[in-house]
Amino acid sequence: MNLSFLLTEHPFNDDEPLLHGPRRSLTAGEARAGARAVAEEIRRAGIGPGHAVGVRLPNGPQAVVAMVGVWLAECVFVPMNHRAPPHEIERVETLTGPAGVIDEGGLHARPGGPPYDEGTAFVLWTSGTTGAPKAILHSHDAYIELLDRVLAPLRGQGTPGPPRRPTPNLIPVSLALNAGIYNTLFGLRAGAAIVIMDRFDTSTFAELVARFEIRSTVLPPAAIAMLNDDERVTDLSPLRYVRSITAPLSPLQARRFTAKFSAFVLNGYGQAEIGEVIGWTAADAKAHPDKVGAVGRPHAGVDIRFGDDGRLWVRPPNRASGYAGGGELDDRIDAEGYVDTGDIARVDDEGFVWIEGRAGDVINRGGNKVFPGDVEEVLRLSPDVIDAAVVGMPDDRLGEVPVAFVTGGPVDPAALELLCRDHLVAYKVPVAFHLIASLPYNDTGKLLRAELTVRLAEDA
Repeated sequence: MNLSFLLTEHPFNDDEPLLHGPRRSLTAGEARAGARAVAEEIRRAGIGPGHAVGVRLPNGPQAVVAMVGVWLAECVFVPMNHRAPPHEIERVETLTGPAGVIDEGGLHARPGGPPYDEGTAFVLWTSGTTGAPKAILHSHDAYIELLDRVLAPLRGQGTPGPPRRPTPNLIPVSLALNAGIYNTLFGLRAGAAIVIMDRFDTSTFAELVARFEIRSTVLPPAAIAMLNDDERVTDLSPLRYVRSITAPLSPLQARRFTAKFSAFVLNGYGQAEIGEVIGWTAADAKAHPDKVGAVGRPHAGVDIRFGDDGRLWVRPPNRASGYAGGGELDDRIDAEGYVDTGDIARVDDEGFVWIEGRAGDVINRGGNKVFPGDVEEVLRLSPDVIDAAVVGMPDDRLGEVPVAFVTGGPVDPAALELLCRDHLVAYKVPVAFHLIASLPYNDTGKLLRAELTVRLAEDA
């Protein structure tokens, strides 16, 4: 099955508004006609089935139309950030080999690479926190299974009687990112309208929630923190549930958001190669408010287990087929089909999974493990600290010791040390505190700890 059916067979009538953007909206009929026109243009350019077509458009309805048009032409969709510099676009094109690129000037055909395997739908990118982002290939069938895997526990819930039409899905992140694509397709699969933000802004977000009566949405951790800190935004009614996406969310920020806006924050868990594998249902959220900070329970069909070191292994029903430009996922998969997530985690007696941190981020201080997130949450308790990051620094005696970087200020290192000693065992207390203007994050909101480690080495 081709993912284009999510638009062509969407339950909205042709005259109903379906795609809402910063400057204009499209009815379902206009969106379908636009997608068919894009597909026809691709065919006229001589780009055949299986070839890649890049889409480099601003966030808005036309980006969704172009994505679906690529699939109607039976081609492979390659998302491109329209704000990316030329060298980044060149890297994407080198990896994926598009036979054409759609931008605000239309379709530009060019010599491309060979066609992809039949059934390949599109390319997604890894976060790039431990190296250059990799281009991951997903198939139509596997991605439909992923959407239904997450939607299944949500369907059939609510009051008795005919199902109520879902409120629009609000997309606060780029459609060139995994999170933007996934949540757009998730909304279409659920039969909802789509509201697309050009870029995240707290005031605009609050206005859209009120105008479209959004009851649930997704937000990256950085956006949640911005809303927590913005004194101008005091009400997000009728919002009731927020799914945190793209990066780990501090339990402290989740509790702050719930206290301020009376909306429960659901921490899901997944990776670009395997999709969302652990998450929350509304029923679990109502029954377990004490589990704020957990990432939920495994979805149906998903098996998990833990290594001796606490590393989380996941066996999903489907996963990515490989990487563009060559390479398979086999180096992360064991003989039974479990994928090494690279994360340290635990599961409680009621089946809720708690992520402790990345295996590569754990600081081994003389044999004692320090999870950076534990320390960062305490540092954020300081009224002088806006954000915090903890990394390991080599030490001749202990192997590694934790060092903290904080933003905000002015800060008193002695006061921060005392704060940590009040909340943490001694070996978790950082040996130094550095005030910096900002922490390095990538486009998906994930902290680039390696850059801080390099900075430590250069200053040594």
